[in-house]
Amino acid sequence: MATPIAAKIGLPVLLFVRACMGIGEGVAMPAMNNLLSKWIPLSERSRSLALVYSGMYLGSVTGLAFSPSLIHKFSWPSVFWSFGSLGAFWYLAWQRFASSSPLEDPKISAEEKKLILGNNIKKEPIKEIPWKLLLSKAPVWVLIVCHFCHNWGTFILLTWMPTYYCQVLKFNLMESGLFSVLPWLTMAIAANLGGWIADTLVSKGVSVTNVRKLMQSVGFLGPAFFLSQLSHVTSPFSAVLCMTCSQGFDAFSQSGLYSNHQDIGPRYAGVLLGLSNTAGVLAGVLGTAATGYILQHGSWDDVFKVAVGLYLFGTLIWNLFATGERIFD
Repeated sequence: MATPIAAKIGLPVLLFVRACMGIGEGVAMPAMNNLLSKWIPLSERSRSLALVYSGMYLGSVTGLAFSPSLIHKFSWPSVFWSFGSLGAFWYLAWQRFASSSPLEDPKISAEEKKLILGNNIKKEPIKEIPWKLLLSKAPVWVLIVCHFCHNWGTFILLTWMPTYYCQVLKFNLMESGLFSVLPWLTMAIAANLGGWIADTLVSKGVSVTNVRKLMQSVGFLGPAFFLSQLSHVTSPFSAVLCMTCSQGFDAFSQSGLYSNHQDIGPRYAGVLLGLSNTAGVLAGVLGTAATGYILQHGSWDDVFKVAVGLYLFGTLIWNLFATGERIFD
């Protein structure tokens, strides 16, 4: 909400406000993973994570759908004021209803606590993070590398998709916003489908390692295939379809990469996601900048080739070294 005011004051103030926004957003995903590791049994892990993360996709849908109309009718600051005000309402609800763990929630029954906790013994809160131990394990580095590979393609689509629609497909601002909604809406649906498939496989006795490898392979190879087809399509409909299918398969990563932090170290799930998401955010920064550079000296085909290459590399690394077994107590 402070962004329009900062923009009027000057660029340094605007950059400071945007940095503060990034600090707030940066802790959100690790906190979500930490909470889910305490609240959700293993048999429901993929579905719960997919459901929670699909909220981000639906947020993108909402933003892309309503922003053009808000800008057209009320000017660009209205986007920041309207979406920012939603955060204030969320904060009040969160303070009233959220608890860090079932043991700290006074509103749930003893039966529900037993269902969630199972036979897990209550452990002392983590007082010191064993950074050296965490960084000495290959599965942790697999998460870091694969998160980078995943987010490179995802962030390119998130930040450059409207530009691609305008420059290549010749959509206007309203059309670009509306068509940009489709991939994110597909992700919300596909993420929950993938979560249901993953939990079903686990409940039928398939090892967690094999389930995570399968789901993440779909999450890498699906986008790689459809992005590789964009250079061959001849109509706007086909291009939008490829984008939509690419993001839809990408959402299966919620039951692979994004669920794996809780698998290998439930107590350190937030820390592990913080580590891997740092690489993921760096991929977004570097990928966004690299895309601009590539477009100045090359074409959109070159942009998609880089993303496809990283998806394929991530698939190889994931299937060689990832595990679904707990490696941290």
